[in-house]
Amino acid sequence: MPATDLPLLVKAAELAGDIACRFTGPEARSWDKPGGAGPVTEADLAVNAMLEDMLQNARPGYGWLSEETEDTTARLTRDRVFIIDPIDGTRSFAQGSRTWAHSIAVAEKGVVTAAVIYLPQRELMYTAAEGQGATCNGAPIQVSAAYDLAATEVLAAKPNLQAHHWLGGTPPAFIRSYRPSLAYRLAKVADGRFGAMLTLRPSWEWDIAAGDLLLREAGGTITDRTGTPLRFNNPAPRLNGVVAGSRALHRTLLSALDPDSPGITGH
Repeated sequence: MPATDLPLLVKAAELAGDIACRFTGPEARSWDKPGGAGPVTEADLAVNAMLEDMLQNARPGYGWLSEETEDTTARLTRDRVFIIDPIDGTRSFAQGSRTWAHSIAVAEKGVVTAAVIYLPQRELMYTAAEGQGATCNGAPIQVSAAYDLAATEVLAAKPNLQAHHWLGGTPPAFIRSYRPSLAYRLAKVADGRFGAMLTLRPSWEWDIAAGDLLLREAGGTITDRTGTPLRFNNPAPRLNGVVAGSRALHRTLLSALDPDSPGITGH
């Protein structure tokens, strides 16, 4: 049902943006979640409450996985599941930055079929539905045609460049850039602004799900750090890193990575 789910996700994202933008990031109440799970603000919880009410009422047969909802095994019994990050880039939001996103997706039997990444303060609405391509603000998007990694901008945090992650002992040459939101990083690869992105740390499904479909529908390739295609709604909802980009750049990065290197804790 990607064709019917996508308009629902777009409307939900628009409402999420309306709610989040009522809060002034630095003035929104915030606190650290237990176990070093990162910060959360009152805006995250307000957006999550609206999305949970709206989407589950609209699709009562779907499961639910959200960063800001206590997880249960109930979702594992459902063929379709919402995978939600109410605000991806909470630290940036709390600092008053505009680079944060609502990430909303539907997965069916482990495969994302409809997705939205919305940055309300940048007026960027990325959408994708299975078999229907990807768009930004209604215009079709596609990944970069670049194939020379050395001349390409890749979104990656500095810890990913540590020598022990790479078969040659040092990473291949490329121009490193960074954005704080994983969802936004994936969207900017899908629209061709950056050639590729990678994160070698274990990654939560809610950060990645919407971007996974955007990348694939924009003509790119996205896998975990070992080259395994991504599957969602796992009992433990974490992925073994992410490598994404044009087919050529994805292949080059993957061939240079050491699949047996230890993971990292930073972005």
